Order: sequence, then structure tokens, then C-alpha cells
Amino acid sequence: MTDRYRLCRYDDLAEGRSKGFDPLAEGRDTMFVVRQGDRLYAYRNACPHYDHAFMAWKKDEFLSSDRSQIQCSAHGAMFTIETGACTIGPCLGQSLKPVPLAVEG
Repeated sequence: MTDRYRLCRYDDLAEGRSKGFDPLAEGRDTMFVVRQGDRLYAYRNACPHYDHAFMAWKKDEFLSSDRSQIQCSAHGAMFTIETGACTIGPCLGQSLKPVPLAVEG
């Protein structure tokens, strides 16, 4: 059985925005969620190029300036929101690790 954690209310995450979470209480955001339209995408907060590199450039800012892609603050690598696949940067051919989400209610 997989552990489940309540992260937030759906409406707490604005469209086109991202938010970090620490469901395992490690003292840092270990994952993040991006809302694009009505869809939510969740990934581990770790660049595949270097696992100890956190993605956000400041709290809850995981997206590029135009909010079209996820951007690694450490390397400038860019990832598609829908798949987590790297499109630019030192980790081409790699992807962010997805986190399964369940929306209730």
C-alpha cells in the first residue's frame, strides 16, 4: 500500500503556477506541483543532471519566466510541464521523476 499525503486544496494552486511541498517532513520541498489549465503535474524536486540540485530559484518558483516550462535553477535546464522531459540543458534525454497525484472531491 502506498502512503498518501494531503498537499493542498485544488484551488490553492493558481492556474499557470507551481508550488513546492514537503510531504515527508524533510525540512525542504521534496516535490512540486504545476497547474496547467485543469491539469496537475507533480515531480520530485531534483534535477536528473545532479540529484542534489533543487529546481526552484525561490520558494514555489519552478517555472521559466514565461511559465511555459519547468526550469532548473542550478543548471538552467528546461523540462516540459506535461512529461518532465528535458528539452534544453545538460540532461537532454533524461526526465524529471513524476510523483503520482490523486485529486479528491
